[in-house]
Amino acid sequence: MKGLRIIYAGTPEFAVPALLALIDSEHEVVAVYTQPDRPSGRGRKIRYGAVKQVAVDYNIPVEQPLALKEQAIQQTLADYNADVMIVAAYGLILPQVVLDTPTYGCLNIHGSLLPKWRGAAPIQWAIQVGDNETGNTIMQMAAGLDTGDMLHKSICPITSTDTGQSIHDKLAKQGASDILTVLNQLTEGTLTPEKQDENQTSYAHKLSKEDAKINWSNTAVEIDRMIRAFNPWPVAFTEYHGKPMKIWMSEIKGKDKDEQLDNNKMQASTEEAPAGMVINESKQGIEVATGEGTLIIHRLQMPGKKAMDVKDFLNGHSLSSVQLG
Repeated sequence: MKGLRIIYAGTPEFAVPALLALIDSEHEVVAVYTQPDRPSGRGRKIRYGAVKQVAVDYNIPVEQPLALKEQAIQQTLADYNADVMIVAAYGLILPQVVLDTPTYGCLNIHGSLLPKWRGAAPIQWAIQVGDNETGNTIMQMAAGLDTGDMLHKSICPITSTDTGQSIHDKLAKQGASDILTVLNQLTEGTLTPEKQDENQTSYAHKLSKEDAKINWSNTAVEIDRMIRAFNPWPVAFTEYHGKPMKIWMSEIKGKDKDEQLDNNKMQASTEEAPAGMVINESKQGIEVATGEGTLIIHRLQMPGKKAMDVKDFLNGHSLSSVQLG
């Protein structure tokens, strides 16, 4: 099989497994496009993005334009004479001239089962609304947001303990296998593009920190999904003495469970307590009343402090009878 000349465009950790798989394949990654280096961390030091670091490690040429609109930048891309451009969480809009430049156009690794969850945050929204499964779609890129023909799908179940991070990691790993499958079909001429059903679309808008603010009037099921979806970013939070207290891990108190929390610290029953009231705490968890059901917090982060498990938190703190939010 003849290897393809590939331009790879991606920036964060999600895009790394597919890049490594391509480097290790019969294909040739002739250039990597990634977003410009930006300062990060408390020291605001310039750090390479995850994809750029891989490219540097493997001596692959790196291009970091601010945008792809200028003719000179487009010509540089064309000069790589690529057969195909693979895009995974790149973060820049590709003009039509760029989409048309490689022989086989541009293929996108998108972390949802299109046409559901087009947009920037498909993993988080799939978990938050309670989808039982998600997956990857390899798509032929076209003008418009995630509107191109679907070339391949792979399914990833969402369990009751999955977080945004765990699904991210599973889909990133699957994406590596998915893109190799599609490139094999491309070289063999066996691809079967499928149009997206516009009546089945949903939009996963880019997350903000405000999206992660907990409304305790929601059900325990909804809040638990939100906490898992927004771990590790933007991290669900509630107000505590006017400041944000982050909640990293939780579970729903089930009717068939017997948590055996310390009854001496019980302040109110779930039925009587207002939403957001801490009704019980022990090293097994902090119980909070919600609009329906009880949420058990297992890991939290006080303002200005590091995240810690509840058993460590309770060594020097108490939220007994506190009204959160």
